Amino acid sequence: MAARGHVQDPNDRRLRPIYDYLDNGNNKMAIQQADKLLKKHKDLHCAKVLKAIGLQRTGKQDEAFTLAQEVATLEPTDDNSLQALTILYREMHRPELVTKLYEAAVKKVPLSEEYHSHLFMAYARVGEYKKMQQAGMALYKIVPKNPYYFWSVMSLVMQAISAQDEKLAQTMFLPLAERMVEKMVKEEKIEAEAEVQLYYMILERLGKCVEALEVIRGPLGEKLTSELQSRESKCMMLYQRLQRWPECNALAHKLLLKNPDDWQFYPSYFDSLFHLIDQSWSPPEDGEHCSEGSVHHTVAEVVRFVEDRIKGEDGKDSRSLRGPYLARLELMHRLRERGCPEESLLGDPLELMVQFFGKFGDKPCCITDLKIYLHLLPPDQHVQFINRLSEAVPLGEQGDEGFAFPDDTKALQRHLCVCQLSRALGLHHSLDADGKLQLISELKAHYRHGLKFGDENMVWQGLGVLQEGLSHSASNAQFKLLLLLLYCHLGAFEPVVDLYSSLDAKHVQHDTIGFLLTRYAESLGQFAAASQSCNFSLRFFHSNQKDTSEYIIQAYKYGAFEKIPEFIALRNRLNQSLHFAQVRTERMLLDLFLEADIVLSLDESVKAMSLSAEEDDILWDNMRDNRDLTVFTCWDPKDRQLTEEHRRQSLEEETVWLRIRSLTLRLLASLASQGHTTPQQNSQISNENGVGDKTSILGSLLAQLNQTLQTAAESAEKRIQYPFLGPPSTRLASALSSGSCQCQAAAFQLSVHLQELESVGLDESSELQNQICNSFKSLVVQLQEILNKCKGDLLEMKEGKLKTEPSLLENLIFFVETMCIALWMASNCAKILRPLKTSLQKKKKKKKDANTALPVVVCGFQELTGSLQDLLTQSVEFIKEQETSITALKLASLSLEEFPQVSDEASFMKAAMDKVQSSYLRSLQEVGDLLKKRAETIKSLKI
Repeated sequence: MAARGHVQDPNDRRLRPIYDYLDNGNNKMAIQQADKLLKKHKDLHCAKVLKAIGLQRTGKQDEAFTLAQEVATLEPTDDNSLQALTILYREMHRPELVTKLYEAAVKKVPLSEEYHSHLFMAYARVGEYKKMQQAGMALYKIVPKNPYYFWSVMSLVMQAISAQDEKLAQTMFLPLAERMVEKMVKEEKIEAEAEVQLYYMILERLGKCVEALEVIRGPLGEKLTSELQSRESKCMMLYQRLQRWPECNALAHKLLLKNPDDWQFYPSYFDSLFHLIDQSWSPPEDGEHCSEGSVHHTVAEVVRFVEDRIKGEDGKDSRSLRGPYLARLELMHRLRERGCPEESLLGDPLELMVQFFGKFGDKPCCITDLKIYLHLLPPDQHVQFINRLSEAVPLGEQGDEGFAFPDDTKALQRHLCVCQLSRALGLHHSLDADGKLQLISELKAHYRHGLKFGDENMVWQGLGVLQEGLSHSASNAQFKLLLLLLYCHLGAFEPVVDLYSSLDAKHVQHDTIGFLLTRYAESLGQFAAASQSCNFSLRFFHSNQKDTSEYIIQAYKYGAFEKIPEFIALRNRLNQSLHFAQVRTERMLLDLFLEADIVLSLDESVKAMSLSAEEDDILWDNMRDNRDLTVFTCWDPKDRQLTEEHRRQSLEEETVWLRIRSLTLRLLASLASQGHTTPQQNSQISNENGVGDKTSILGSLLAQLNQTLQTAAESAEKRIQYPFLGPPSTRLASALSSGSCQCQAAAFQLSVHLQELESVGLDESSELQNQICNSFKSLVVQLQEILNKCKGDLLEMKEGKLKTEPSLLENLIFFVETMCIALWMASNCAKILRPLKTSLQKKKKKKKDANTALPVVVCGFQELTGSLQDLLTQSVEFIKEQETSITALKLASLSLEEFPQVSDEASFMKAAMDKVQSSYLRSLQEVGDLLKKRAETIKSLKI
């Protein structure tokens, strides 16, 4: 709990048992202990707050809040109560209440440095920058310490950053912050590096590069010592912004002389050269070229400088540095881009890359270094280049299989590099089918040899190799990611959860790679795992809100001012994340499919989620795609790699699918809200009571859904194919082809007609009733069609080989989702028809009408419930058949003779097949259980 050891009074001893119970998670005992203490000491405010914390942690939020407010209204000033209330408000996610707490405390104890400091941090948690500025200055007046003064300055900078009006930031906030720092500079009160960093940040944001340069190069710049070459890097950036190319060139040249392997300065060196050439710059006849020293303003000078660095490396006894050799290739690339004849001064690119491979081919970085310069080779030299590299790979004698293997890890790394470069040049893809199979055999043989140092059949082989690889390299992330991808493509989600957990994704990775997990979770029928997958991500996003505030506070405390805008940018980036919106929406839909009308009614489920049909909480215009689509290491040639167009199309597709899911969720919320209304006598009264308004919300959302489905259909027609290692396609195309989206829209449309019927009544609505009955029949036909698209063997043996049909499983999930929506619509229909039927019967009794025939719509509804029951029975029977069929598969009888793999690989393949079989059974079991529960709900639909 909060720091409390310094409070030396009897109350501290009395409170300690409660603190201990809370620390140990024994909240009930903490509440009991607090009650005992309060009987003896009614005015012990802290005990009340500690009791409130216990209540909050046992789910009694309202009681906790009431108790806390009783204490807060007394405006306590004792440290124990304030700290305890702060903890409670944080747990309630009400940081704004902490500010009120310390505002009152500061008024009562105006000279307390501690309370003023707490007030500043409370404002920081809620982003009240203006109040932070005032609190910082108030604190500085009480205790004139530099950090407090600069807290106030930084708060001004934050007002500038967050200001909607850029003009206001540039003319008021930043100039005021600059004057405040200048005052301290003139008084020679600048003490810390953080204060210089803040001054630099202000000048940079004001665009005062000349003044910023003077600060960095002057005596204040000497305080910038925490980062290596911090002054030089800042100078370089300012020279570039000021377009002082001579200084930029001279500084880069000077720094590269000190460290020829520091790559960050080579691009600046080359950029400045070409700018100087474009400007026809020439050095002055007398004196220094510029304030930083001599300038290299011709290509010949730069070539000579790079060659001299290489000679220096060649003449060393120790291992050469890569920087100069890469710089030569980079310079060649830039000269070729500009069409400069001086490119020939550097030599032949093929020879230079062969030389680079000779020096660094045994390093894993060699492939990534060379890959970006492969375009320097003409296509007719590709084979020659690979042959030359192969000559530099020391391999032993050929074995029985006809392959030669490396003798040590360095030779193995060289061989691996040659294979990767061959693939990147497209030589693997140009082989015929036999050549590719021969290459596969060779690479597998090389992999097995290397272990001593440390069509669907192909997919099973791939799984076998990867599982074997993972057994030898248990921490290899690429093996895990590829296994995850292959299992999902085969429709097996069960093994994926453990694989993802073993990746041990940290912090922001839940946003960048979480999509790999959440995309397939629900769609493959693993509902429990889907909830767990969404929770992985949602826990991170929700804790981000709280954690970011703490990071900002720590940055203020330790003077890391330049990090504060970064933390706020991170928070915004995560709040606007596409993945966050997706998992939030999918988790709520999943909870409704699993629980609504089973555990709680649909109305209660929607209330518990605080779902609103009217409000759209997704920031569509500011949506950010934070997915890491390059998480898989890819050695394919450029024409087979992920392009910017692929990224754009994927984001477009994801957004359309999210819009459909979000509208579906809001339509369900609207459907639930219909259930809260009571039937009215006529449409006029109906509108007065808000029913008409709710119907219009349902109609408006449905119109948006239909419009989105039209856009989605146009998108699906494009049939976009992403690279295998690129982003996974959404469920959009499958949802449309299965007919589930259209069927769901039809169910919602029925709800609109039923609301109209509720307004009109049964007496004068024969045409509307006929329309509704026809819609009932159409809905049943559509559901039957979706179910028919699920039928077939999910797993089967063909010619001794295992075949999977994941698309059938995905269609089955669409059937389940659509059936849930149809049942909720039917439930809503029953609520509307019951009172209408009762009212009609009463009227007939009064009139002594002998006609006992039921209204058309009631008969139609009874037929609908019977048909829904029949569909559910069909689906449950189909699942039972599939479970029996899959259980009976004897994987041991698989024909593996065709594969020339060793027995180890065969065993890994069989293990992978077992996992797929087990996963399919698990999916069928979960889907079957849910459908049985749904079948039970039909009993409540009688009217």
